[in-house]
Amino acid sequence: MEPKIGIIGGSGLYKMEDLKIEKELDIDTPFGKPSDKIVIGRFQNRLVAFLPRHSRNHTLPPQAINYRANIFAFKKIGVERIISVSACGSFKEELAPLDFVIPSQFFDRTNFARKMSFFAEEGCVVHVEFSHPVCSELQEVVYKACIEAGVRVHKGGVYVNMEGPQFSTLAESLFYKKMGFDIIGMTNLPEAKLAREAEICYVTLAAVTDYDCWYPEHDSVTAQMVIENLTKNIENAKKILKILIPIIPVERKCKCKDALRNSIVTHSQNIPQEVKEKLEPIIGKYVK
Repeated sequence: MEPKIGIIGGSGLYKMEDLKIEKELDIDTPFGKPSDKIVIGRFQNRLVAFLPRHSRNHTLPPQAINYRANIFAFKKIGVERIISVSACGSFKEELAPLDFVIPSQFFDRTNFARKMSFFAEEGCVVHVEFSHPVCSELQEVVYKACIEAGVRVHKGGVYVNMEGPQFSTLAESLFYKKMGFDIIGMTNLPEAKLAREAEICYVTLAAVTDYDCWYPEHDSVTAQMVIENLTKNIENAKKILKILIPIIPVERKCKCKDALRNSIVTHSQNIPQEVKEKLEPIIGKYVK
């Protein structure tokens, strides 16, 4: 039986205590190793795969994370939905530290140090539709779980994916706020892009840790502040996951599951055999 639900744990979430662990998978992918071993376990009769994004010892900075390996490994073992638990800064006073945000959009402010596509090399050209990067079906279920958990939660908004590992300058922070963006982080856009290419539903559960540096009555963001606030909220994140996992529908009715149907430009006969074999878990449904 394959784990259909994947959880990516961000800063502060390195394990799931309530997961009845069955095994740990040390997976190889054509793109290298994932951030850590993938833990497979049961949670109320649902099989779940858990992966700590920065490794269980938090040794990987945002630019060093092998996003392609992480998502490919999830696809390889049968994951169909990913919930990404992440820390974020806020550009709006109403999105306060210790709140949760479930964004609908992403804005890219990286310098492409992160590999964000399975189709970046010659052999198979794919242009996947990405106007709505978050699975709306999964977003609704996560929102419902947050409400039931009794946490302050905000559905929708724009997540700015900054380069890092440094935090924003004041000029950058004020610019993002003026543009009407909502939250900022360093990791979720590559995951969302790759999940869409892999036909995996993706949603971010973002825990607000700070006001970035735009807010005059709030101290400038520091790593210590982020970790302290995230630690306070991690129990709420676990509470949300406890409610969420059992209510995720078994069947997918969203468009994510067929994202590549009309996206592969290169004709099958022109795709080299080695590329077909390399990307078989991703394109095998369409290319023989």
